[in-house]
Amino acid sequence: MKLTEMKQLLTEREIQLTKSLGQNFLHDGNQLRRIVAAANLSPSDKVLEVGPGLGPLTGMLLAEAGEVLAIEMDQRLINVLRERFASRLAPAPDPRLTLVHADALKYLRAEKRDWSAWKLVSNLPYSVGSPILVELATVSGPQCLVATLQMEVVQRLSARSGQADYGLLSLLVQLHYQPRTWFKIPASCFFPAPDVDSACIALDRRPEPLLAPAMHDPFVRVVKRAFSQRRKMMLKLLKQDYPADRLEPAFGEAGLDPHIRAESVGLEQFVRLVKILHEGKAA
Repeated sequence: MKLTEMKQLLTEREIQLTKSLGQNFLHDGNQLRRIVAAANLSPSDKVLEVGPGLGPLTGMLLAEAGEVLAIEMDQRLINVLRERFASRLAPAPDPRLTLVHADALKYLRAEKRDWSAWKLVSNLPYSVGSPILVELATVSGPQCLVATLQMEVVQRLSARSGQADYGLLSLLVQLHYQPRTWFKIPASCFFPAPDVDSACIALDRRPEPLLAPAMHDPFVRVVKRAFSQRRKMMLKLLKQDYPADRLEPAFGEAGLDPHIRAESVGLEQFVRLVKILHEGKAA
């Protein structure tokens, strides 16, 4: 969908885009093709798309994948999508395309389905991009996450310990996913152009989980507490949740300096600490 076509469609439908919903639509064909290519799609793939907007990415996904589930919050855009893909939706619904009118974050939290056979490919609404990725980043999450987001969020998702962008978001997603690649998308490729820099990142689900499913909640609790005050020593912060006589030996067994701050602790070290604290041993 060219920019002129996008503007014409919005004008004809008298649709005023809502900034609070993160409605900045990607129209550049080259960038859309790069996003699709990053997902390595095949006809057997099932794709989850959040925030399809006017559907330019949706059309490309349908051309490459076997099934697309698109979740859109704005009823006005749902109407546009139903008209654009009318041949697939009527008179009999095409099982390859499902349109859902819903708040994606609420939908994902309520649905609690196994997404492990799916891939996420989305230009995510920037206002809810991070929580959506955290919600999906579980043992039963999609095979890969390919998402367009604010540049600063992409930098956090790909950051390692010791880097300025490393933090809670990095760990919550990287526990289950490995960053593969990312590329910048100029603001001029969107309408309207966003006030922030944008990028697309591809993350692949780890072939083997670093922690058992039962350890997921303890891991989240530990890293949230550890990053609750970045400049404080992690050991002192964790004493709010664990007794010192249990915590201090665990730090020693995990090879962690008692004065270390969370920003200097790597993912594998956090995993080891959680295992020691909750299994009584390092796996």
